[in-house]
Amino acid sequence: MPDYRIEPPRHTRGEQLASAWDAVSGHVISLKGLWPTPADYAQLPRTWRRDLMAGLTVGIVALPLALGFGVASGMGATAGLVTAIIAGIVAAVFGGSHLQVSGPTGAMTVVLLPVIAAYGVESVPALAILAGIMVILMGMTALGRSVDLIPLPVVEGFTAGIGVIIFLQQLPLVLGSEKGEGESSLVSAWNTIAGTDWAAAVAPLAIMALVVALHLVGERVARGVPLSLVAIIVATVVAELMSLDVARIGALPTSLPAPSLPSFDWRTIQGLAAPALAVAALAALESLLSARVADGMVPEVTRTKPDRELVGQGLANVASGLFGGLPATGAIARTAVNARTGGRTRLAVVFHAVVLLGVMAFASPVVARIPMAALGGVLVMTALRMVDIKALRPVMAATRADRNTLLLTFAATVVLDLVMAVLLGFAMAAVMSLRHMASYSAVFRQHLPADTREGWIDLLPEQESMRHRIAIYRVDGALFYGDARRFVEEVEAVEAGVDAVIVRCHRMNVFDASGAEALADVARALARRGVGLVVQGMTPSQVQTALLMVGLPADRYVRELSQALDIAVGDVRARDADPAGGGA
Repeated sequence: MPDYRIEPPRHTRGEQLASAWDAVSGHVISLKGLWPTPADYAQLPRTWRRDLMAGLTVGIVALPLALGFGVASGMGATAGLVTAIIAGIVAAVFGGSHLQVSGPTGAMTVVLLPVIAAYGVESVPALAILAGIMVILMGMTALGRSVDLIPLPVVEGFTAGIGVIIFLQQLPLVLGSEKGEGESSLVSAWNTIAGTDWAAAVAPLAIMALVVALHLVGERVARGVPLSLVAIIVATVVAELMSLDVARIGALPTSLPAPSLPSFDWRTIQGLAAPALAVAALAALESLLSARVADGMVPEVTRTKPDRELVGQGLANVASGLFGGLPATGAIARTAVNARTGGRTRLAVVFHAVVLLGVMAFASPVVARIPMAALGGVLVMTALRMVDIKALRPVMAATRADRNTLLLTFAATVVLDLVMAVLLGFAMAAVMSLRHMASYSAVFRQHLPADTREGWIDLLPEQESMRHRIAIYRVDGALFYGDARRFVEEVEAVEAGVDAVIVRCHRMNVFDASGAEALADVARALARRGVGLVVQGMTPSQVQTALLMVGLPADRYVRELSQALDIAVGDVRARDADPAGGGA
């Protein structure tokens, strides 16, 4: 039978920390794999026609959304259009996805409104730059890969909550009323309704209803048509022909503004640090989720590189801020349109920005006449699509833990803020997962003979008198902070007369520092009683963890039960030879 020897760590704690820092700092300062390469356009000779058509379609779809989200953010339609153009191009070139379309989004407008209320619209470009730098650092430190850890109920609850907030934010536009005061969207919406002049609200409500009706009818009879653009055109024509007294977008510039660096000082940076962190977290989260959706829609396209995607989104935010735009993220709806209409390379996304630039240069007078209520109607439809009952129903019905996580995330999104909602949802999912893992982890008392991979293991006939003096416990699943106390209580309760304890860990999949501390507690408690402890079946990495924290020598960790039994028999004999001592 082979020996199972585990060498203790050869490096000191300081050397281990230094090695870990070298690995981390080496990654931080390395940009390998985070920059554009010719391989990004390897498919272009075969797909450029489809890419151009997809870019044209996405540009048409993005126009009303960019204008609408710019207005909804409080920065105006121009800022939304500039953001879609600048951020769209930069993120397409530098990002990690071939399909991602970036620009202003509804989720970002939700975050921006309280910032603008506190610091003014002039703070937004600086906020975009600060947030962009943070997102770049996230990508350089490999945080992009963490998106795969976000549970589905958190994603669905977050998305549905954003839909509700976007809907509430459109009330001032579709009612032709001043935005009500209030820190939360719910309070602001209530105050907006309370202060509405309902006689003056008839015309904007009619425009909004027309846009919504055109969407609903078009989805049944004209699939594939850019319904948002069609609805905007029809609503604008109706408003012009009937000379309706409704608010319009107003004059737009015919070219991009010149880039300029916003004024920065230490006081500004301190004041915007917390909002910038919230914007950065949202930009990273929404962009990576959107890219993950796109990867699932077009499996033949190279999967998104999450760290590079964060670097690209960070650069897009910095560029948007330099041009006076908004913070930007990957936009799920526009990205999905790009994937569905044939976009396969970054050319499609770049061309969508060129289309928007053409609109700004040649169609600004026409765009200026679009009723604000029409943009509100487009965003109302966007909000309704985000509250996807078909997607929510199976998650709600899956398990109680999934339902609770989804509802908590949804409620926190609507009542609190988006970053807090994700954190709370993630915490709820983590707690539920730990409870689930702990419920499937167990400590069993075993008795010989035992069936092992060596065969049936039992005491020899001459050792029969030792049977009641050796106790065997088996740990199944996990020994971690979720159930460490239960393990300690179970093993420490071993009956009097036992002189050796074997803890079998061959079915233990999770073992952390808390589990090691629990094992150390057991070892100390048994040692005080003169009872020997042997641990069997740990993996080498688990043994290394135990050696760092548990006061057992390396020879007390063995691979097979037969080896553990030999040591336990030796402990019993040692106790017989020295009744006052014995044990390990």
